[in-house]
Amino acid sequence: MFLQKRINKVNLFNFIPSTTQKYLRVYRWNPYLNKKPWFNIYPIALQNCGPMILDALIQIKETQDSTLTFRRSCREGICGSCSMNIDGVNGLACLQPLITRGKFTTVYPLPHMHIIKDLIPDLTNFYSQYHSIKPWLSNSAKQKSEHLQSKSDRLELDGLYECILCACCSASCPSYWWNHDKYLGPAILLQAYRWIVDSRDNSTKERLDFLNHKMRLFRCHTIMNCSKVCPKSLNPGKAISLIKYKILKY
Repeated sequence: MFLQKRINKVNLFNFIPSTTQKYLRVYRWNPYLNKKPWFNIYPIALQNCGPMILDALIQIKETQDSTLTFRRSCREGICGSCSMNIDGVNGLACLQPLITRGKFTTVYPLPHMHIIKDLIPDLTNFYSQYHSIKPWLSNSAKQKSEHLQSKSDRLELDGLYECILCACCSASCPSYWWNHDKYLGPAILLQAYRWIVDSRDNSTKERLDFLNHKMRLFRCHTIMNCSKVCPKSLNPGKAISLIKYKILKY
């Protein structure tokens, strides 16, 4: 009897997570299975894993569960592919450290979006909205020379052109959650402002006329979740306010 109790005690201590091990609780859903979404818990050995959440997901896919599905590309916070919800906050998995978190880290796909599989949201509507703002230089002047800018005009684009279209901000906005089919959302409006203030573009009025709409633009209620979660430290809320101000001026 004493030996059996000793064995049970040893087994219990072996189950307790050590300081070199963490656990990822990952949202799973497969459209080909007649099953509701579920969570899988994966142990991560820190001595064999990179420092970021994305490194842990890659390790899981390579060594534990090849069916786990997620997007990733550059692994340096440039492409925006690995955007997801980590412990309740939207961000890029390649920029979120694994070691500084608790024993358990919960990973969801971006909230309030249609899910293709596991951690992959359907961004079809998001990119369609991006196309609707005509994100390219519109200049009807027929000239063969370059479209030059002064240094001060170029500075106007700082804090705008760095957007990587990861959709973290839009997926954190309650107005976008409930009106994603009509409201353009903070990411797209930030991009729209980038072309509005570009001194080389001469379609400012047309761009503002398109945005002057109660749903496309004015559905923003300045909650500012967008600016809190942006992985590039941009301020979409400020850009939206500046668009509203320019519409009033025109």
